[in-house]
Amino acid sequence: MGWEGIVAIVALVLALAALVVGLVTYRALAARRSRTTPIEEFSSAGATDEEVGPPAVVFNPSKGADADSVRRIVAETASDVGLPEPLWFETTVEDPGLGQTREALARGASVVVAAGGDGTVRAVAEGLAGTRVPMGLLPLGTGNLLARNLELPLGNQRELVATALTGRNRTMDLGWLRTEPLGPDEAARVEGRADASTARSADRDDTAEAAEGTVNDPAIPADPEQAAREIVPPDAGALPDDDPEKEHVFLVIGGLGFDAAMVAGADDQLKAKLGWMAYFVAGVQHLTGRKIHATVEYGDSGRREEVTARTILFANVGRLPGGVVLFPDAQLDDGWLDIAAIDTRGGIIGWVDLLRKVTLQGLGVRKDPVPLNTGSIEFRRSHEVVVRTEEPEHVQVDGDLVGFARTIYARVEKGGLIVRTA
Repeated sequence: MGWEGIVAIVALVLALAALVVGLVTYRALAARRSRTTPIEEFSSAGATDEEVGPPAVVFNPSKGADADSVRRIVAETASDVGLPEPLWFETTVEDPGLGQTREALARGASVVVAAGGDGTVRAVAEGLAGTRVPMGLLPLGTGNLLARNLELPLGNQRELVATALTGRNRTMDLGWLRTEPLGPDEAARVEGRADASTARSADRDDTAEAAEGTVNDPAIPADPEQAAREIVPPDAGALPDDDPEKEHVFLVIGGLGFDAAMVAGADDQLKAKLGWMAYFVAGVQHLTGRKIHATVEYGDSGRREEVTARTILFANVGRLPGGVVLFPDAQLDDGWLDIAAIDTRGGIIGWVDLLRKVTLQGLGVRKDPVPLNTGSIEFRRSHEVVVRTEEPEHVQVDGDLVGFARTIYARVEKGGLIVRTA
């Protein structure tokens, strides 16, 4: 067995260990969240005299779920609780949910349910940002990051629908991320790479699959006849993602470096078989990759620091799949971005040490008892942050690729969205 196979086995073992630790820490973290969230943040959300609009569902048909079954469950639940007949919208490659959400609002929807993966959730959240219309969740994807952080019952579709239609409203913050386009020379350095992706391909395809061989251009099929059939006119619902001022919403975590490269390398077939574990397998390829060298500027304080790291992350909430708590202080309604620069040294030993640190902080141990460290996590907090890197780096938001960039802006919008929770 070669070294890659050995590392893959070790990575899988570590992932399983993280899962066990996550289950152990679950109750303590849930108790802490209940103490820090004021009761007035919640309100009943059943059918009332004031809430007469129909529920709406934005459904992603690419996720393999039975649309007829989902539609029937939603209709039955709505009828049982006295809500009007639900509106139904399906996403497309051209529009992953933003346009459908806006149409639902125009038709007076009282709640918009994102039925799909994390990309669908992002698109619906963008459409609802700043409104008082809540978002319900029917997670059908691989990561289902926000649903996990809200502790929704992922294994029970009927209960998920009931929560989406009749659950409590909770106000949460939104993260927003924007990148500056690469210059011609920088774009040429990454053009043609199989992991090159664009904001357009990431936003329009909920799989977040990279658009091979393109940077800051639409993904064009190699077959000219196919291209003629698939190219979408600019006014046919395409997102304005070639706008340099375009901001990408994220509800859980955005970042650059190792985590985004891991997202880019995750195989779709493996995701279908292993679920979120496919990302750990993809991460094995990048465990010994190059580090980020960056300048990080914190907008609130004017503080500026030089950072060398494997990855730099911006978090709205802190739990990852498998029960891993990466940001123990992150709260979805505290008005802060939690920022982390994560680094390792010494190959696989550094990653093992990093997992040890994550495990300890998930258990509430902040002062590391081990004097020698090969893995490190440096935490900061800010309302906005700017990262400038020496080389173009992968950037992702909630598991969707934004593309390569050297300058990344991130900010938090306090109370920007209402979500339904149990």
